[in-house]
Amino acid sequence: MAKKKEVTVEEKLRALFDLQLIDARIDEIRNVRGELPLEVEDLEDEVAGLNTRLEKLNSDLETIDHKIKEKKNLIEESKGLMKKYAEQQKNVRNNREFNALSKEVEFQELEIELAEKHINEFYAQIEQKKAVIEQTQERVKERQNHLDHKRNELNEILSETEKEEEALIKKSDDYKKQIEERLVKAYQRIRDNVKNGLAVVPIERGASGGSFFTIPPQIQMEIAGRKKIITDEHSGRILVDQELAQEEKEKMEAMFKKM
Repeated sequence: MAKKKEVTVEEKLRALFDLQLIDARIDEIRNVRGELPLEVEDLEDEVAGLNTRLEKLNSDLETIDHKIKEKKNLIEESKGLMKKYAEQQKNVRNNREFNALSKEVEFQELEIELAEKHINEFYAQIEQKKAVIEQTQERVKERQNHLDHKRNELNEILSETEKEEEALIKKSDDYKKQIEERLVKAYQRIRDNVKNGLAVVPIERGASGGSFFTIPPQIQMEIAGRKKIITDEHSGRILVDQELAQEEKEKMEAMFKKM
């Protein structure tokens, strides 16, 4: 049985830096999208809320319209009763009956007056609600146009980057499988704890990438020797030498272009 080839520290460093380049490219794609997906989601919620408000306002109009019809029917009924009582007054036998009918007529007059007052109030409510509906419709139109614009913007970015992102995520997973689990976990932990997501960085001008802290010459030599994995004592990032970083960048850029 053939002995499994032992992976050297240099090979581990190259694999980790390649993984970092892939993940950084994914980050870059996602940064281009930025807050757009959240913006689109917020706008969708806002438009849905405005449309729900419109439905409620239109439902209120129907309810008020129904109440106006009820009051108009009540007025017609009262007018009918007044006519009936007026006819009955012609055939009364005494003043008591005449006065009783007169009170009924007065009561129906008050009912009509109250109903007309309510009808006028309902018409005022209708005008008010129609004004709110008009304002809300204008707001819906404006927000819907903004939503359509943002959706088109997002779809454009997605159509340009979605396939590449999917391919890169697959590559990232493939590279993780090639690296021992302990190192992948350490890499991910560092990546989660640093602001720009860079867990593996090259030495630049005697300091670790993105840092102002100078690395002692002895440590720089050890990093260049690629015999052990060394981390920056200030940021915790895994360090690689500039030459290795340049070689891997060129290799990965060629791969990215083929995607």
